[in-house]
Amino acid sequence: MESKDRPAAKGPQRHGGRDLTSGPIARTLLLFALPTLGSNILQSLNGSINAIWVGRFLGEDALAATSNANLVLFLALAAVFGFGLAATILVGQNMGRRDIEGVRRAMGTAVGLFAVASTVVAAAGYLLAPTILHLLATPPASVPLAEAYLRVIFIGMPGSFTLVVITMGMRGTGDSMTPFLIMILNVILDSGLNPVFIRGLFGAPALGIAGSATATAIAAYVSLFALIVIIYARDLTIRLRGHELGWLIPDWALVKVILVKGIPMGLQMFVISFAGLALIGLINRAGVDVTAAYGVTLQLWTYIQMPALAIGGAASGMAAQNVGARRWDRVDGITKWGIIVNVVITGALILLVTLVDRPMLALFLGHGSAALPIAQHINRLSSWAFIFFGVTMVIFGTVRATGAVFAPLVILAIALFPIRLGLVFALMPVIGQDALWWSVPVSSLCSMLMAVGYYRAGTWRKIHMTTTSPYEAVAEAAAL
Repeated sequence: MESKDRPAAKGPQRHGGRDLTSGPIARTLLLFALPTLGSNILQSLNGSINAIWVGRFLGEDALAATSNANLVLFLALAAVFGFGLAATILVGQNMGRRDIEGVRRAMGTAVGLFAVASTVVAAAGYLLAPTILHLLATPPASVPLAEAYLRVIFIGMPGSFTLVVITMGMRGTGDSMTPFLIMILNVILDSGLNPVFIRGLFGAPALGIAGSATATAIAAYVSLFALIVIIYARDLTIRLRGHELGWLIPDWALVKVILVKGIPMGLQMFVISFAGLALIGLINRAGVDVTAAYGVTLQLWTYIQMPALAIGGAASGMAAQNVGARRWDRVDGITKWGIIVNVVITGALILLVTLVDRPMLALFLGHGSAALPIAQHINRLSSWAFIFFGVTMVIFGTVRATGAVFAPLVILAIALFPIRLGLVFALMPVIGQDALWWSVPVSSLCSMLMAVGYYRAGTWRKIHMTTTSPYEAVAEAAAL
């Protein structure tokens, strides 16, 4: 039997990746996570800047429209995101084993599958946009604006989603810096072009709210082109040349693994999306001011949750390489340090945002807006939930790196539906709208406690422990 600490097998020279199976755990985790955190900051800043353009130029109805449309976009992302995450796990485990061919086969299949899936989702979303918004109980004043915005967002979806899956795969190789550089380009283009197409500056057409979505689509396609150029110019690990280009045609052995592992992870996104849609459906019934207040509060929360997402993602990528290299002694250390860093950074952000929430919220709404005090109230009741959220994300990131995907799905489903929505309906007659906001931290606490219990039980360690690379394992299975 091979030792769990055996050195990883030697393989072809890697370019643009990072070995995450050696060195001090805390330092390696932070260096890997920081560019991802930077990417998240830029992405959130971009969303905030765009919300400011929309709110200031087009008003609160338009802002409410983008809040509804962006939730739909998140739901569409969930349809294919799980596949990219599953491919990232395959890439990370293969990198840990130094199996570069396995890395490239996994990436080829993921990109080919993702391109087709995102195109199908985009076409369906474009056609069904009015129906989707009706199901969300979008305020009537916001429906025409939301529809115009959403349809252009769907046009840009294939570019956006393909960009996501490639950058996810690059992080699986240990390269988080290149995705960060691409995000800088994306943000500059998106935030810079927003006022141009909203107002019709420099001879561009004045498209109103659709102009904001047009800027986002252009930024996605230009960034995707730039990323492909960088991959080949630098001969990065995931590049495909010659006969390797044939791997863009999905390998059904790998597709099976990506589907088996990706569907539950995609369903986690669906669970989060449906819970969010159900919540905003209730919020919409409270009127435009409450909907706008919730929308701008979400803008603040994107910053608060950034450390959790970045460090959780880094923990997953780092754990995947160590699982591939059978360095199980390092996996617990990755989880421990991920939790510590998350609690410290997220706690500090929550304190900071609470102290300065009014001027930050006023950037989107203006100081005289009736939605401003509502947004402050929502933030102060719910924002501390992200401490629990951060712990959960690190634990989920670690266990998913082994291929354990069903338990996180079940935990999220329990926390978001019977617990969160159950609390809303149970407490609404007692405390009114505050039931909406209190349900967030309570359900997050329950999710964290269940995640800790699953991690400590340790059954996730028995999943996906093979002595061959993931590609070899599925190929052998397909040959039987």
